[in-house]
Amino acid sequence: MKLSFSICISIFISFVISAQSIDVKSFDKAIDLNVNIAEDITWSVMVNGQKAVEIATISLSLEKVNLGKTPKLISQDISEKQESLFPVLAQKNNKIDNHYKALQLVFEGNYSIEFRIYNEGIAYRFITNLAGEVKVLSEQMDLVLPMGSTSYFPQEESTYSHYERDYILKNVADIKNEEFASLPVLFSTNTNQRILYTDADLFDYPNSFIKGTGTNKLQLKFPNVVLESIPNPKSSDRSEIITKEANYIASTTGKRNFPWRVFALPKEDKDLLENEMVYKLSRERALEDISWIHPGKVAWDWYNANNVWGVEFESGINNPTYKYYIDFAAKYGLEYVILDEGWTKSTTEILECNPEINVKELVEYGKTKNVGIILWCLWKPLNENTEEILQTYADWGVKGIKVDFMQRADQYMVNSYTKIAQECAKRQLLVDYHGAYKPSGLRKAYPNVISYEGVRGNENNKWSAAITPTHNTTLPFIRMVAGPMDFTPGAMRNAHIENHQINFMRPVGIGTRAHQVSMYMIFESPIQMLCDTPSSYLKDGETVNFISKIPSTWDETYGLDGRIGEFVVIARKKDSKYYVGAMTNEESRTIQIDFSFLPEGNYSATLFKDGINADKYAEDYKVTTMKIDSKTVIDIKLARSGGWSAIIEKI
Repeated sequence: MKLSFSICISIFISFVISAQSIDVKSFDKAIDLNVNIAEDITWSVMVNGQKAVEIATISLSLEKVNLGKTPKLISQDISEKQESLFPVLAQKNNKIDNHYKALQLVFEGNYSIEFRIYNEGIAYRFITNLAGEVKVLSEQMDLVLPMGSTSYFPQEESTYSHYERDYILKNVADIKNEEFASLPVLFSTNTNQRILYTDADLFDYPNSFIKGTGTNKLQLKFPNVVLESIPNPKSSDRSEIITKEANYIASTTGKRNFPWRVFALPKEDKDLLENEMVYKLSRERALEDISWIHPGKVAWDWYNANNVWGVEFESGINNPTYKYYIDFAAKYGLEYVILDEGWTKSTTEILECNPEINVKELVEYGKTKNVGIILWCLWKPLNENTEEILQTYADWGVKGIKVDFMQRADQYMVNSYTKIAQECAKRQLLVDYHGAYKPSGLRKAYPNVISYEGVRGNENNKWSAAITPTHNTTLPFIRMVAGPMDFTPGAMRNAHIENHQINFMRPVGIGTRAHQVSMYMIFESPIQMLCDTPSSYLKDGETVNFISKIPSTWDETYGLDGRIGEFVVIARKKDSKYYVGAMTNEESRTIQIDFSFLPEGNYSATLFKDGINADKYAEDYKVTTMKIDSKTVIDIKLARSGGWSAIIEKI
């Protein structure tokens, strides 16, 4: 069959008219988003004239219709927003500038797609206006990166996980079809443009993962709805075996906003230290009364196995030991003590104390010292009897819970996080999620959700050598971008890797003492643990005295310098004081710090830095002072696996 020339021209003109291309630039003109609507909906991004995302094809597949396939655009609108946000718990800043351009695309079929373009990245989400309930079969994002792109890939073996991974440097094209990662994940293009992918405003929907294809294309992956599960015989109190799944990822209301797909696009690595896109893109606060939500530092028992010495009682999971923790916390102004695993009658009988513990007595004792009590519990028994358990804890007078071993990331589990946050808020209880996926915006709606694990943190020192200085200098640029991370710093036994030993009862941190102390400046968690035993801190009062003066929330944050997996330098402000932290990987290095972020005036800086012999003996450190002002520029020397911190006060 032959087509006439005029018919061919007609078909071509028809295609050109139906295909639509829309460009939106960021305020600073550095980021250029192009959205193309033809047979599919695709988008691409350039940063400073270089391709960051070659093309991304997106759609949302429901049971009866695939939104995004053969789309028919009804309207488009570009708007601008400039506002300020004021977080209840200021992880980075107590005032966040939320400035963006919004592209709203409305399609036939009662759905739309919204893009937001910031100076620091872009994001998009699907919005549906459908009647009744809908089943989401899948969500497509085929993400094609420039050839030669690499990834810091937190590879998972299963979507059933604690989401505590190493960041494996891989070529994107080498990530096989069956290999996938939890979020956040960081990519680098062949022009060294960083792309951090994560999600925000995650409610009533599963977490997304990202998987390889053996090419430079990546795809979304989701856990299906869980229909049946059974206890895992190896650990029936805390682990499950999923025995039956649905063929869809969510059953949800048809009228809703779906989670944001977030792409941070820093100009330099240090920009990731300041990025707050996840918070900006998440829904508004659901709580009215927030007066009872207080951040702070916590004396933690589990890392050090309740080992205390130089006392007149037998240490262990008992009231005398915890009164010792409370006394220690009170001495150094720590706001909380946690009772971790072992305080309950059993791990599943969590409404009763073990015979050696009286929580009510500890709560009353803590009140006399202005120290609150937080209780650890397993998710499984809490999930089975949520309201009675939480009400009991509230009646005892505790300040919050640390809930552990969720391990799933499907829709039911996401909803469980929300339910626990809601029920805790009704009873004025804080929540710290362990065995958890990364933060995805719940903490903005429910600011009593004070921290998350979802990070390979210091507790791993008890059974592995995984917590290396390279790992520690990677986390601020990837995991921390998603939100607070309960890494649990403060190890007082310190060694270089060649001297490191695995000891479950008396763990050893890899890196110098100053490296551990700098974590309190660098790692963000509004509830920040002191992981080691009070006896060690009391023996070395100089270290704990310095740590005790470091806040856990911040008024302002400045990313000063850094390269992923190599070193990081960050400055903070809290009230009238300034704080600077620096850490390096296994290489010693000299770093220049420019104090021009300080206002005019004269300042005294108290420094906690590597000692002259810290390269050989990791516990060697020195505390000193110096005078500085906004014109001061100094070179600081970091030992291998070292750190440096400063507390700065105006004089």
